[in-house]
Amino acid sequence: MPPAFVLALGLMGAAALVRWCVKEAHRVNAELDDVRDSAAVEPVDRGTLKRDPQTGEYRPG
Repeated sequence: MPPAFVLALGLMGAAALVRWCVKEAHRVNAELDDVRDSAAVEPVDRGTLKRDPQTGEYRPG
């Protein structure tokens, strides 16, 4: 096989691999963006802490 032919096949294979990697990266990023947008976390109401005058510890209340 002539070296130019092997080089051309190698370049075409590398170009196809790079194109597939770019398409896959875009697909994964789009999927992550969808999940990030839909999974908005609501803040948790933890209440307030009040100091217990007898023990000096803070307790919910």
